[in-house]
Amino acid sequence: MSESSVVSSLSHRHLFLGVGHEKSERKTWAVIWLCGAMMLAEIIGGITFGSIALVADGLHMSTHAGALLLAALAYTYARKHSDDERFTFGTGKFGDLAGFTSAIILAMIALLIAYESIVRLFEPVPIHFAEAIPIACVGLAVNVASAWLLSGGHHHGHDHGHGHGHDAHHHDETHTIKTDSGLITLEVFEAGVPPRFRLRAESGPALAAEKVSLETVRPDGSIQKFTMRDCGGYVESIEEIPEPHEFTVNVHLGNQTHAVIFEEHEHAHESAHRDNNMRAAVIHVVADAAVSVLVIVGLLLARAFDWLFMDPLAGMIGSAVIASWSYGLIRDTSAILLDMNPDCRMASNLRQAIECDGDRLIDLHLWRLGPGHLGAIISVITARDRGPEYYRARLNRFRSLAHVTIEVTQKT
Repeated sequence: MSESSVVSSLSHRHLFLGVGHEKSERKTWAVIWLCGAMMLAEIIGGITFGSIALVADGLHMSTHAGALLLAALAYTYARKHSDDERFTFGTGKFGDLAGFTSAIILAMIALLIAYESIVRLFEPVPIHFAEAIPIACVGLAVNVASAWLLSGGHHHGHDHGHGHGHDAHHHDETHTIKTDSGLITLEVFEAGVPPRFRLRAESGPALAAEKVSLETVRPDGSIQKFTMRDCGGYVESIEEIPEPHEFTVNVHLGNQTHAVIFEEHEHAHESAHRDNNMRAAVIHVVADAAVSVLVIVGLLLARAFDWLFMDPLAGMIGSAVIASWSYGLIRDTSAILLDMNPDCRMASNLRQAIECDGDRLIDLHLWRLGPGHLGAIISVITARDRGPEYYRARLNRFRSLAHVTIEVTQKT
């Protein structure tokens, strides 16, 4: 038995930071300056005008700025030390570590709010509505501005632990072919159905199934022929297209033949691309904004109907919301820090890509190195004369794999 192994990296530098890392860093620092200015204004104004409520809100804003400071420092440290050789797999996980820590802080804040709310429910205290309501409104405005600055008008996957699945395959599925009779489109159609070829005339006469045939030629030289059928406005292959969808399609139209190349690129699930550091920062400001809304509603009802219990009740509801978001963040970031498999579907597709030609995958480790970057250790047993480069080529379609170790054992 002979054994060969290779460590191959798609990037020679272990730079596994998320897309837009520096932009996220700048946005986080901008929000910290905004919160810091608001904090100082409230504390100085409260001391100057003798408002303990204003001072209290300023101190609360300081905890808010502190949590964001943690996120900003994680961005800065990860960027500055991205080439530090002491970090074997780069600094891409600093954001997840900061996100985990922020989630713990959020959980503690939720417990503190819940405790204070329960105490006030049984031991009501006088509420200075004239000061409390404007302060809550100002706090809400600052939080909305902070969330806007952090998000930059884009969605960052802040689903608070509820991921939205999407198709992990991204290949060039539609091609336009110029023929003597006009333009036709060829696509792999697989929206909720087994994948099949579809041909449609975009200009010129409609296509007839009896005059069209297709064949695929895969990189290993294997050929598969497809019979077409009329489907009203387009023709479709009767046979399903096996994975992977990486091949050259020869389209025979009468006496014409057109070759079309399909390349399949597979990306990891959305959660593997999520920036948990930014997610934690946004959850902080959104949670604070949500609490501000609840507090404003509670104060207005308490003042209008003398329902003093509405203020602590709003606090308890806010505590439950924050605790729920905190739990989702702790669950997701701890899974990354413990190197849990970030994408079971990709792991299954990796196995299929290796074993589709008779080889056997005996060991597979898949983990996240940073936002959008996955690492893999793969061990294969084969009866053929194949080296690691052969299997690396088979894995080229998995674009999220940023660091791959391949070990090949040849059976004799």
